[in-house]
Amino acid sequence: MCGVFGINGHDEASNIAYLGMHALQHRGQESTGLAAAEDGKLRRHVEMGLVSDVFDRERLAKLPGRAAIGHVRYSTAGSSELRNAQPFLFEYSGGSLSIAHNGNIVNAVELRAELEASGSIFQTSSDTEVIVHLMAKAREPDVLGKLVSALKRVRGAYSLILLTHDEKMIGVRDPNGFRPLVIGRLKDSYVLSSETCSFDLIEAEFIRDVEPGEIVVIEKGGLTTHKLPESVAPTFCVFEHVYFARPDSLVNGKAVYRAREKMGKRLAQEAPVEADVVIPVPDSGVPSAIGYANESKIPFEMGLIRSHYVGRTFIEPQDSIRHFGVRLKLSVVRAVVDGKRVVVVDDSLVRGTTSRKIVKMLRGAGAREVHLRISAPPTTNSCFYGIDTPTRSELIASSHTVDEINRYVTSDTLSYLSHEGMMAAVQSEDGKGYCSACFTGKYPVALGKEADLVQLRRARV
Repeated sequence: MCGVFGINGHDEASNIAYLGMHALQHRGQESTGLAAAEDGKLRRHVEMGLVSDVFDRERLAKLPGRAAIGHVRYSTAGSSELRNAQPFLFEYSGGSLSIAHNGNIVNAVELRAELEASGSIFQTSSDTEVIVHLMAKAREPDVLGKLVSALKRVRGAYSLILLTHDEKMIGVRDPNGFRPLVIGRLKDSYVLSSETCSFDLIEAEFIRDVEPGEIVVIEKGGLTTHKLPESVAPTFCVFEHVYFARPDSLVNGKAVYRAREKMGKRLAQEAPVEADVVIPVPDSGVPSAIGYANESKIPFEMGLIRSHYVGRTFIEPQDSIRHFGVRLKLSVVRAVVDGKRVVVVDDSLVRGTTSRKIVKMLRGAGAREVHLRISAPPTTNSCFYGIDTPTRSELIASSHTVDEINRYVTSDTLSYLSHEGMMAAVQSEDGKGYCSACFTGKYPVALGKEADLVQLRRARV
């Protein structure tokens, strides 16, 4: 759950990268960082916190150069602390190198053990550092050859942007294409990003996606493309469409907003109910709720309002208010729900605790009936490819039926979108081209030893 951004060939590279990272802030809020190259030297600044809090004009001025890469982080491997903030910056025999990673290396634990046994000393607990140590040990003479050599050993999800001291920017996407990576053009500069929404902010032209297994090398105003030796059927993460990507992005060639709207429309066909109003759980549930309302002909209203000013921590009164955390983030519009039969549309139901609290809040505001509709299938399995999900034992749908979950969250009825309906919304035949392991348990890349997965889980603190 991270965002990466890079630009090469622009006089204000760091300033543009700052804007690009700001547009990707939804992909990670724990830490952020920037690295820039000028006159054969790489400079870097990373901090815990949001992009707008970490960087100002003075800080950006200390990162000069025509090439820069940035990162926003939400940890899925490696603890949430400063030493794991990216982009990383390393010195090796070929010079200096900075790297930013979105994804998860599933064999990182075994590779790290092997590297440490041969003398490597790790500075972080992040899986990304494994790639750098593999590059340092590679015998190929140039950075591209070293990268390819390293990635031959790596399994899992990675969309990477690398920057060298001599202003060479490299973007690479794993052969499965789990996480997104796109190419844009800003006048004479090339841009790489996790999502196209960053291009809209800086007024860059979207060119195309980096293909699964493709490496793009950008230097001196030109772009060349190469392929990783491994070739497999693409399995793009469907959860990017369900929840993670911003609705104004094009992801995997498809408009995220329209895909979510179609999910809501299909959900209304699969799980109709007599009701007076359809409301979303904002913000990610809005497009699906619109689709559900339009298809069912039930009026759409904003019955829940989300606060956009909730920080990472808050002070809870000693005499605790019931549901304080949820009430801080969401409030009910009584005039919309009082005396009504309400359909609540959300994009996912993970542990069930938040849904339970929302239902109780709606009933407390006078809702006569509450019908919960989830615009995705039940989440039954953990993701090991870069989306932070709880352990399987914490996922309520892994051990409870829909009826049992409905009783727990205290809704009048509960329905999920079918797997087939979700795939139809992203225009996929029989699920081809997508990874939906969090819904099916079918992992397209082998996860390795159970002991390694336990360690990987413990690293996600």
